[in-house]
Amino acid sequence: VFFKFMVRTLAEKKGLRATFMPKPFINKTGNGCHAHLSIWDKKGKNLFANKKDDLGLSKTAYNFMGGIINSAEALTAWFNPTVNSYKRINAPVTASGATWAPNTITYSGNNRTHMIRVPEPGRFELRLMDGSANPYLLQAGVIAAGLHGLNNKSDPGEALTCNMYTEYKNYPNLKKLPDVIEDALEQLENSKEIREAFGDETINSYIKLKKSEIDNFDQEETFDKKSPVTPWEKNSTLDC
Repeated sequence: VFFKFMVRTLAEKKGLRATFMPKPFINKTGNGCHAHLSIWDKKGKNLFANKKDDLGLSKTAYNFMGGIINSAEALTAWFNPTVNSYKRINAPVTASGATWAPNTITYSGNNRTHMIRVPEPGRFELRLMDGSANPYLLQAGVIAAGLHGLNNKSDPGEALTCNMYTEYKNYPNLKKLPDVIEDALEQLENSKEIREAFGDETINSYIKLKKSEIDNFDQEETFDKKSPVTPWEKNSTLDC
């Protein structure tokens, strides 16, 4: 929150406008908000680390990751909360040759084409969130899903080493991330794990708020991933 405030303030002093909108330009990469995750005990031991594992992760880390992977579709509603967010997910290729945003619910080693990247032993990077995410819901969502994974010994499946942007057709059975905000809200509404963690009142109120935003958008615009950012998106998300 402070970082966003600082960047905007410094930009204004230069006569510029800084934005953390998820996808302000169709031909450029968007604004992500990645989280690097690990759990430590009171003695300073990293419970995610395991030198004997190929990726350097412990069973605890894989179970925590498995909880996030199993709830990823529902968590997208928290982590990508705006209409504009879904121009970043599953986006067309940009001028850089890639979007650097996830499209499938997968994990890998040091590979930025997947939703979860393991850059080094003892931690992993969740690359799903974007610049419009509420930082408190972000952290709470990670903890809720991760704890569910720990308690249920969730299995994240096998790591993939492919370029998911170019080879996704070779893995037709992989779960995809929601393509539009309506799909993400439906997943959130039906998620037993996330609903139990946050409570009916929080979930229902959030969905009601977001559906109101969608109705407002639909009255003025039509959603299209390949189209430039609409005036509605600029007015509602430029200062997210």
